[in-house]
Amino acid sequence: MSGFALLLVLVAAVSHATWNYFLKKSGGGLGLLTLSAVLAALWLAPIALWIALHGSGFHWTFLAMMIGSGLIHTAYFLLLDRAYRSGGDLSVVYPLARATGPLLTIVAATWLLHEHMSVIAVCGALLIGISAFILTGNPGKLKSAEARRGIGFALLTGMTIAAYTLWDKQAVSALMIAPLVFDWGAGFSRVLILIPLTHVREPGAIARAWREQRKTAIVIGVLSPLSYILVLTAMVTTPVSYIAPARELSILFAALLGAHALKEGDARRRTIAALGMILGISGLALG
Repeated sequence: MSGFALLLVLVAAVSHATWNYFLKKSGGGLGLLTLSAVLAALWLAPIALWIALHGSGFHWTFLAMMIGSGLIHTAYFLLLDRAYRSGGDLSVVYPLARATGPLLTIVAATWLLHEHMSVIAVCGALLIGISAFILTGNPGKLKSAEARRGIGFALLTGMTIAAYTLWDKQAVSALMIAPLVFDWGAGFSRVLILIPLTHVREPGAIARAWREQRKTAIVIGVLSPLSYILVLTAMVTTPVSYIAPARELSILFAALLGAHALKEGDARRRTIAALGMILGISGLALG
């Protein structure tokens, strides 16, 4: 992995962990998810339009890929929000989801996309995955009544991560769709799904989110697409089997936020896991 691609992934990791922290802290909800998606689509629209007008043209395949990505990402956001609202800690749900996704992605990328990783890179990816599960702490904690409901949703979230990573890699790498345009198109598709869904399930939730959770919606609406556009940009020239595990560095930032900002505790264990992640990231970079 090149130094530039690694830098993009690192900045994306900080942004991703930050907006997850705000989502967990706010209590989430369908209205907040929809409002943040609308805000993301609005601020990205003029930039995406400019890039599209000065790009290499439009194909109907691009639209299909955007809609497909929007559907998968809608499932991702709904499952992630449900995991947090079901009682799962940020330091439990986030590592489980983020670790499951890349591990499945590596297997699928090797099998379907015929990507190959060096021995050093494989060891680095495994070390990151092990460190991610160390962050979840005592296995007994995962079986507690408070966390049990969130675990299943976290694992399902991980499956959607693997699905959209592989799908989106083909869009920006094989079809060469501009990352920002692609993310905006997928995000706009998500808006078209979420607005009627929210209207039916929770009438008035979007307006309520604007009154009560406006700042959180803005943070998520800016950082969520920004973090993924950086990842998509790195995917253009880097195998997805490298990008997926490297993104797990966001687990470190989420765990630290959970330990200190949300008072979820056990900073020593998180430090040990952090060292493992640093070594794993180094393995990916060298590989």
